[in-house]
Amino acid sequence: MKLNTKTLLFFSVLMGALVMLLIAISLYSFKQFSMYTAERHARSVAETIKVALTESMVNGTISNRPQFLSRLKDVPGVQNVKVVRSDAVVSQFGPGITGERAIDGAENQVLKQGKASFRVTEHHGETVFRAIIPYIASHQGTPNCLQCHNVINDAVLGAVSIDVPMTEVRQQAMIATAMVSLSVFVAAVLTLLLMRKQIRPLVETASAIQEVVNQAVRGGFSGRVKQQTRDEVGEIAASINHLMEFLDECLGTVGRRVGELMGHQPQNTGNQLVATTEMVESLVEVSQFKQAIEEDQNKLDVYQRLSRLLAEKYDFQLFSIYEVASSKNRMTPIVVNGEINAPCHWCDQQILIDATHCRVRRTGHEVNAVEFPSLCTMFRDSGEGEKRTHICLPITQSGAVGCVVQLVFPVEQGQLANLMIPYIAVYLRETAPVLEGKRLMEHLRESSLRDAMTGLYNRRFLEEYVTTLVSTSQRRGSPFSILMLDLDYFKQVNDTFGHEAGDKVLKTLSEILVKSVRGSDMVVRYGGEEFLIVLLDTAAEQAVNVAEKIRAKVEETKVSLPGTVLQKTISIGVAEFPSDTDTFWQVVKFADVALYEAKTQGRNRVLRFAPEMWKEPEQY
Repeated sequence: MKLNTKTLLFFSVLMGALVMLLIAISLYSFKQFSMYTAERHARSVAETIKVALTESMVNGTISNRPQFLSRLKDVPGVQNVKVVRSDAVVSQFGPGITGERAIDGAENQVLKQGKASFRVTEHHGETVFRAIIPYIASHQGTPNCLQCHNVINDAVLGAVSIDVPMTEVRQQAMIATAMVSLSVFVAAVLTLLLMRKQIRPLVETASAIQEVVNQAVRGGFSGRVKQQTRDEVGEIAASINHLMEFLDECLGTVGRRVGELMGHQPQNTGNQLVATTEMVESLVEVSQFKQAIEEDQNKLDVYQRLSRLLAEKYDFQLFSIYEVASSKNRMTPIVVNGEINAPCHWCDQQILIDATHCRVRRTGHEVNAVEFPSLCTMFRDSGEGEKRTHICLPITQSGAVGCVVQLVFPVEQGQLANLMIPYIAVYLRETAPVLEGKRLMEHLRESSLRDAMTGLYNRRFLEEYVTTLVSTSQRRGSPFSILMLDLDYFKQVNDTFGHEAGDKVLKTLSEILVKSVRGSDMVVRYGGEEFLIVLLDTAAEQAVNVAEKIRAKVEETKVSLPGTVLQKTISIGVAEFPSDTDTFWQVVKFADVALYEAKTQGRNRVLRFAPEMWKEPEQY
């Protein structure tokens, strides 16, 4: 129920109750007044009769009393008059004329008790006020009662019964009550109308405020309250309007600013407050996400965290994250459907060889197959189950696309995915500089761990890798072998043909070494023309065979130089961990000792370390 209805209903009930109460009070008051008036009238008539009877007795005209009483009936306001004698008067003067004896209980009661009786009765359908007033003997006054009556003082001499008609009085009372009631009712109606007029601005302002607040709760702050008065109610309306203007302006500014940060302006439709709150919360979550990935150890950890974000927060179970190698113009799948280093699944394999086939990589713009189906020709649906589509987003680093995030989902979920894209894009934008920093750090670290000329790992890398290498071997109970390699007479190449020729020989040798071992093995340029190879899960006997193949390959390789062709040989020493020793650097030393022995025995040969080769360090 609205305030206006409740207010009018309340005051209507209140006024109605007041009218009814006033009518009841008026009726009661008129009744009491009528009774009081009738009583006073009856007492006056009774006193008149008493005086007249006393005078009649003194003057000796008491026999004329019937005519006197008969004439009293014609007095207005008197319907019937009757005088009755007490037993004391009857015994002294006799029963008197007809009708002067008590005929009902009320008269007898008054004669016995000496107290007046007043009551309203119905007589022949007419309301009558009946008063029975006793005559009490008194010795006071002249003449006094005791002079004629042989009774004691205060004895009851008789009573006068008077009937006063009340019908006319009642009618007048009803008319007066009706007039009063009508007047009160009219006053109540006028009061209600005036009150309604007075409270209407309050009620309408309250209703308008309620509507404006409801709009604000739904995110709309354009509602205003009409200012109808210049009192406190008007001031409230003006204050609400100022508040709505302030909220509308400030929230709009916040929404635009947040939209600028997110790179996405919210639509004017819907709940502006909820939309802005969601964007602010997203920015907070993005900030926390960025702080987390900044503290990750490497870029793979960042990719894994981004993968969990897509799967857990945005419920994408099918997606790919590609890393773009701009120098080689190739794309590498880093995460596919949540799995690290999984094979390419949702794209044509051509993008792995030539990244320009990827539209996102080529243009640097989002590819949205929901809005523009078949825009990308490289997308490949698995063809299993429901039909799927995709949205691809770039991660831009230093002005170029460094990564591509591909989201795959059923076609019917396209609109829902579109709503998520602006929020995901914020995460990707914040991820970009962190990934770039991680990649740069890894590149710098990789550069510091590799030989600049040959591209092989250097001795520093070996020093950092030793602990991991030994721990892995011990945990798996698997040996590994060390090959120490040194070109024979390499100094003559530099002295005869120059350092450029020497560098070419070293690069050629590096290529031979890399091609001669497995991808899990490590080739290290140990220093100058000396190289070291770590053969994982390989015993010394197998390592000797590998070393022999390398030696033969080097011997048969021809290096073309300006005006000549060179063929070089190589000497190789082999040692095994942990059969030769359980200390890594001691194994390296034993392999170096075997290499020295191979040099001593004529070069271009492979020797397995034997204990008898070990001599005191000062002999070398």
